[in-house]
Amino acid sequence: MPASLTIDQLAERTGITVRNIRFYAQRGLLPPPQLRGRTGLYGPDHLARLEVLSELSALGFTLSAIEEQLSRLPATAGAAELALHRALLTPWVPEQLEELDRAELDRRAGRELDAGDLDTLEGLGVITRLDGDRVRLHGDATLSGGLAVLDSELPGEFLRRAHALIERHTAALAEDLMRLVQEELLQPFRDRGRPAAERERLAAALSQLKPLTVRGVVTAFGRAVNRTIRDRLA
Repeated sequence: MPASLTIDQLAERTGITVRNIRFYAQRGLLPPPQLRGRTGLYGPDHLARLEVLSELSALGFTLSAIEEQLSRLPATAGAAELALHRALLTPWVPEQLEELDRAELDRRAGRELDAGDLDTLEGLGVITRLDGDRVRLHGDATLSGGLAVLDSELPGEFLRRAHALIERHTAALAEDLMRLVQEELLQPFRDRGRPAAERERLAAALSQLKPLTVRGVVTAFGRAVNRTIRDRLA
């Protein structure tokens, strides 16, 4: 795509308002457009940089943290290099983090939650308590699942310990997997001098790896539980 988008068209393509695009440009997060007469035109590099910026924002990065991340990328970074950077940042599973006060959390839950309910929801990773009367909600879908757990006959302490067990082992799995990605994919790419011809292929490979790995973990865990049940029954 040549530099052919007006700022209005760029806003439509990215879902970022014209006002915010101009704000990011003023902060130096976006290189200046090419001028055709008095009209600024934007191309694939601008589009790719805005996509990285949006990804960082969705991950919960503050503006200063986004600026620090983008400052590590040269201003001349092209669309392929930015696509690789975005592939590294894209969450493996979607997350929707929101900060709410207790009244809004109760409204979303459809009932008044007591201290014990909040303890269980936090133990399940549904919410994180913040200062004052506020919480961070990890998605409405997560809240629905947490409420279903509260309504079950299972003891809250058992559920919190089960979640902590899963968290501990999946954190170790994530560390091992990231080490493998670093050693087998990223470091060889760097050792070869980051050849431009490989960037798009590596970005595509990382994008494919994420959903495949998430599905593989769920399947492998289910099979492991099945084996454990059979072994115990035997």
